[in-house]
Amino acid sequence: MGAGSYFIPAGFSLSYGYRVVFFKGLVMLMRLLIFILLAYLLILVAVYFLQQRLLYFPSPSQAPESQLKPLQLTPWPEQNFKGYLGPEPQQSKGMVLVFHGNAGAAWQRSYYTRALTRLGYRVLLVEYPGYGGRAGTLNQQSLTEDGLQTLKLAGQHFEGPLYLWGESLGAGVVASVAARLSADSRVAGLILMAPWDSLTVLAQHHYWYLPVKWLLKDKYDSITSLSAFDKPVAMLVAGQDTIIPNRHSLALYESLSAPKSIWRFDNASHNNWPNQADAKWWQEVMNFVSAADSVTARNAN
Repeated sequence: MGAGSYFIPAGFSLSYGYRVVFFKGLVMLMRLLIFILLAYLLILVAVYFLQQRLLYFPSPSQAPESQLKPLQLTPWPEQNFKGYLGPEPQQSKGMVLVFHGNAGAAWQRSYYTRALTRLGYRVLLVEYPGYGGRAGTLNQQSLTEDGLQTLKLAGQHFEGPLYLWGESLGAGVVASVAARLSADSRVAGLILMAPWDSLTVLAQHHYWYLPVKWLLKDKYDSITSLSAFDKPVAMLVAGQDTIIPNRHSLALYESLSAPKSIWRFDNASHNNWPNQADAKWWQEVMNFVSAADSVTARNAN
């Protein structure tokens, strides 16, 4: 052999060698794809069975009296409590039942009692099953059923109109409750803070790589739930909300046929609202839901 030449065995061709290399590469690629597919299927299985932990973040223990007393909160009712009752207003205009977001516990929302009691409203910070020391299951059916029971109990013990206030997850619960109200219900209006249109649509936005429609158990379809609701609805939207982007709240707002009004807080984020007790928007919101006769939009910078 001369310099620069190579030995090629008899019967061997370069084309055959290329085919061997190609098929080996193809086998490796197929193995990689199968590994990726199995890993993806494993993720789907994990998401399906662990989704409650991804949606609900409860504080499991009940607040001790030493924490409740300075906040002027009282577990209500005394037996099998369903929430925390704020101080009695001097002259009650009705009762606001507050359904909180998916993290923490009801007693941590005492800013509602500070703001609304001074306006003349009795406030019940509703606690969910599985949250804040309450036994129960964490899912949409359980929270909705319990919300209806709490609403019925409040109606039996207190006079005047009832208002349902929901923040984030709580807005989804309020919508589910509102969908099952009887014709003679004393619920006079809703206040929805950072609501979604549908949890399925919102979750698909955040988890675009998952078939959310087929995985999600708790749909919280607020558009459908509120389609027949005809009492005033006030909506509060945070301009910097990345957890529930404004378009999801606005899609719900546009779908409402009830009297409605929206307050936009351009500088607020999902967990950072101007909740000072003397902020003027509290009064505006309650004035609207207690006596609404127009469709308006407001900017509450």
